[in-house]
Amino acid sequence: MSPTLLAALSVPIVVAVVAGIAWAIFGAPGAVAVLGFGWGALLVFHIRNLDCLTRWAVASFESPVPEGTGPWHAAFSGLYRRVRVREAHHRDLGRTIERFQSAAEAIPDGMVVLDELNRIKWSNVRARAHLGLDDRHDIGSPLVNIVRQPEFVRFLETGDFAEAIIIESQREAGVTLAIQIVPFGVDERLLISRDITRLEAVSRMRRDFIANVSHELKTPLTVISGFLETLQELKLDEKQRERFIQLMQEQARSMQRLVEDLLTLSALESEQNPLVDEKFAIVGLMLQLSSDAKGLSQGQHNVALDSGDAATVAGSRDELASAFGNLVSNAIRYTPAGGTITLKWRVDDNGTGVFAVADSGIGIAPEHLPRLTERFYRIDRSRSRATGGTGLGLAIVKHVLLRHQATLEIASEPGKGSTFAVRLPARRVQRAPAAPKVSAPVTSSEAPSGTMS
Repeated sequence: MSPTLLAALSVPIVVAVVAGIAWAIFGAPGAVAVLGFGWGALLVFHIRNLDCLTRWAVASFESPVPEGTGPWHAAFSGLYRRVRVREAHHRDLGRTIERFQSAAEAIPDGMVVLDELNRIKWSNVRARAHLGLDDRHDIGSPLVNIVRQPEFVRFLETGDFAEAIIIESQREAGVTLAIQIVPFGVDERLLISRDITRLEAVSRMRRDFIANVSHELKTPLTVISGFLETLQELKLDEKQRERFIQLMQEQARSMQRLVEDLLTLSALESEQNPLVDEKFAIVGLMLQLSSDAKGLSQGQHNVALDSGDAATVAGSRDELASAFGNLVSNAIRYTPAGGTITLKWRVDDNGTGVFAVADSGIGIAPEHLPRLTERFYRIDRSRSRATGGTGLGLAIVKHVLLRHQATLEIASEPGKGSTFAVRLPARRVQRAPAAPKVSAPVTSSEAPSGTMS
């Protein structure tokens, strides 16, 4: 028998014993009086403790458990221990939830917990940024009241969450989101929003790249195929045959230049092709670029050279020659006959090496400048084809400069010409104090033949 039950029975037993003694001394009236008083006092005692228990049961969860007396003390002590255990469990559960929420806040993806009616129960910081939620006012609100894109509303209504959908962020301009919903728990759903802006940009660039390469190869292939069919089906005189063969060779060279530029870009982007630094004199490279420019111009332009400060440059001479050569080649292509092309080199006071190509050509409108280094980006596609460009020259320049931690600055005004300046970091440039200055005449009539890379 438990101590609590013994304590509870001890009082009635004592009352019964006292009543028996009273019976023996005072007779039946004395025994009845003792029993009435004892049982009444016992009843009041139990009612009082029962009232304390009832009041505690209907009070708030924070109310302390009553002390209790006699056998009720053990009962209230047991309740107190259970409350302490429950509070400990609640604290542990609270810490677990806090850890989960802290982890969810640290996740770069947005997370929103929805109930069976798609009402918001909780969201993390990234979800609030992605979807424009306000945790102070939107808790309990249907998500479609905040995110109202038709495709998202249909996605929720259909209940088919096997695939994610792609939407634009309402809060962050230019951000593309992938929305995935995962059912969990009892009639609950977890919405996950992921920023795929960069992935979409890469995917779009890949699609555009394939489309552009296909387009660039399709035109010369069509020309070559057409001429071949003509040569097979028609009897042509020798002069016509030579003309057709010459045109086919031009188209074949165009495709060859495109393939070579694609291979160059691939090599520049490859992680298996680390930059090999070497030290070379910039004066020699400037003279080479000037000679090649005159060869490409074929006497149609005035080519001037200002080598400025002689210096030694640390980097890949071939890559920098290719990048600088592309800038010079573009200047000649887009400068009408009789115009001036100026090649300049100088070392700034802070040690930065600056190579610049200035022309008096057609110039570039401001809206085109940010996109010039994109692959196959052309301001005037028809004019670019006529000049023989592949549309990859400035993309090659961009990647070469990235490998050398250099920057490209472009200044241009339509109708007045352009200046493309490459800034090499000071750590790659060592000024040669005693180096002589080299100048080239402005004209290029006696220039040797040559080609640009």
